[in-house]
Amino acid sequence: MTRGYGSYLRKPLRLTHMSKYDHQHIEQKWQKIWEDRQMFKADVDLSKPKYYILDMFPYPSGAGLHVGHVTGYTITDILARYKRQKGFNVLHPMGWDSFGLPAEQYAIRTGTHPEVTTKKNIATYRRQLKSLGLSYDWNRELTTSDPKYYKWTQWIFTKLYEKGLAYEAEMLVNYCPELGTVLANEEVENGVSKEGRFPIERRPLRQWVLKITAYAQRLLDDLDLLDWPDHLKKLQSNWIGRSEGANVHFAIQNSQDTITTFTTRHDTIFGVTFLILSPEHPLLSKITTEKQHLAVEEYRKKSATKSDLERTDLAKEKTGVWTGAYAINPINQEPIPIWVADYVLMGYGTGAVMGVPGGDERDYEFVQIYKLPVYPIFDPDTPGVICNSKSDQIDLNGDSYDVAKEKVADWLEKTGTGQRTITYKLRDWLFSRQRYWGEPFPILHFEDGSKRILQQSELPLTPPELIDFKPTKSGESPLARVPDWVNITDPKTGKKAQREINTMPQWAGSCWYYLRFCDPHNDQIAWDEEKEKYWMPVDMYVGGVEHAVLHLLYARFWHKVLHDCGIVSTSEPFQTLRNQGLVTARSYKLPLGKYIAEEEVQKKDKAYFQMGTDQELESQIEKMSKSKLNGVTPDEIVEELGADSLRLYEMFMAPFDKEKLWNTDAVSGCRRFLNRFYEMIYSEKATDDDTEEALKLGHRLIHGVEKDIENLQFNTAFAKMMEFLNAFIPHDT
Repeated sequence: MTRGYGSYLRKPLRLTHMSKYDHQHIEQKWQKIWEDRQMFKADVDLSKPKYYILDMFPYPSGAGLHVGHVTGYTITDILARYKRQKGFNVLHPMGWDSFGLPAEQYAIRTGTHPEVTTKKNIATYRRQLKSLGLSYDWNRELTTSDPKYYKWTQWIFTKLYEKGLAYEAEMLVNYCPELGTVLANEEVENGVSKEGRFPIERRPLRQWVLKITAYAQRLLDDLDLLDWPDHLKKLQSNWIGRSEGANVHFAIQNSQDTITTFTTRHDTIFGVTFLILSPEHPLLSKITTEKQHLAVEEYRKKSATKSDLERTDLAKEKTGVWTGAYAINPINQEPIPIWVADYVLMGYGTGAVMGVPGGDERDYEFVQIYKLPVYPIFDPDTPGVICNSKSDQIDLNGDSYDVAKEKVADWLEKTGTGQRTITYKLRDWLFSRQRYWGEPFPILHFEDGSKRILQQSELPLTPPELIDFKPTKSGESPLARVPDWVNITDPKTGKKAQREINTMPQWAGSCWYYLRFCDPHNDQIAWDEEKEKYWMPVDMYVGGVEHAVLHLLYARFWHKVLHDCGIVSTSEPFQTLRNQGLVTARSYKLPLGKYIAEEEVQKKDKAYFQMGTDQELESQIEKMSKSKLNGVTPDEIVEELGADSLRLYEMFMAPFDKEKLWNTDAVSGCRRFLNRFYEMIYSEKATDDDTEEALKLGHRLIHGVEKDIENLQFNTAFAKMMEFLNAFIPHDT
């Protein structure tokens, strides 16, 4: 069957005719043309509307890209190409989040300098991304471990310091003796480090801390300004964790000290039957009786091996030890025992909570174990009404929760035994790492305890060359091994000084990279003011759900500080954000317990792995990851079937934001579609004569695909292309 519309298809493509679709020839040809002509180079152009589209840039691991990464990069590439066609001036850059623990651990294992492995890994990633035909402006490529980049990371730290938002403190941290470094909560899982699976312990260390809590309310309020998914905003909101309540001061029996608790349910104060202190509470040792001292200290040591997530797990059995001490309930002067329990964290509230088993399920579980009393304070016959809550000074009986809260808050403030309080779950950001492969702090410590922040002209401060990258036996950073670098005479003051031996976390470089992309080659300033005003904010930010909280929160915090300093023009960095769904893969369990990717099983044969048994291999589906041995590299697929086949399959698997199960065999179906499309263009069955039917098919396709791209519905856009092809040249022609 012959259709018109041939001129519509042929003329814009300008392909050299070949007898069959040769993906290698076509893709290499056009990729070379794009690179030679710098087709995707972006410059400020005030005559066009701008569109800044950004990927969450990758950490360049030695394993290289897997096809799970390709999903997000294909999405942003489609949007970038589409917006260019719509007349936008598109900024679509790529760079590398290259500082961090994995490179340092590899250096420790192999003796290879992290810079060497990082450059090698980046080269692999760059080659893979270019082979996928992604339309990045490679002129803007940046690397966070490049001194030309981290000079400005250090400079931003000086701004934080000058505003009083960077300070030193003894902080309780997750410390891994084997790795020799502090780990953030997200780097710890079930009491062990994610990197290497080594035990962690809680210990106090001198740390640099960033006062993100000063921005807690703004970080919460400004979520309303953003076009982000509701579930992601909720994650951010929950992490910040604003709570309105009251501080209540409990005098300690036979002591001048008091314990302050924060509660959102001060209406339940008559139901308090015990207090609980965090194992790290500063008063714990002071108030513990001699008889209970040994039991309390043993409990504290056990608690130090647990992560915050383990300690607050609602499913785990509650544990605790009595301190031997009592406090006095200010509302009725009743003595109540003081316990220590690890489900109370020093980092939240005051590190002390009032136990109300008659109104809190967690507290009720605790008293069931330790046989403590329960005072019923809610009327069982009238929900929402207080009972058994009357003293000589205040009567709450018959009040609703809200009325009782106001009465108690007024009474606390009148008597000086408490006050209304707003608190946040968000804690100040521990910003020190005992590592080599990270940004050195631009600060000097003097013998008299004073400090001097380095000036811009003194940056970048680069680390010394090292051979041994292991932390010292005392737990200090490897930088402590180079005393000539640490101990100097300050050229500005002439005083003896010590450089900071801790380094910044990997988060530092990723907090602001989107700004440097606006002006990546400027050696005089971090970015040009006019360029920043033109490109910012990022119009579309795409990345994985694993960065849904901390990276985004930290970047927003830094951006707001820079906005307050008058050096960025927007209050938020990322106007629209979308998370692509995870790509999962099936892997099979071998007889020795190790899992292997389905790809490897298919390459050899299941029987090869069964080692003579008749049992079916046990399988599981997990997030695709090289570390889980289930990652599928794009290289072989691009070589055999082509980048366009891979990209089509990535988009066709499932809706953009849904989880997807990888199946390499299915990529062949996308290749067959491309074969048919190519044949249609050069087929004798298609003519240059337009027909009404052909025009309808074409315009319907354009309208439908355009609408789907705008709505990020790439799987249905591809389905419309297949429908068009089947209608234009049916299979039976």
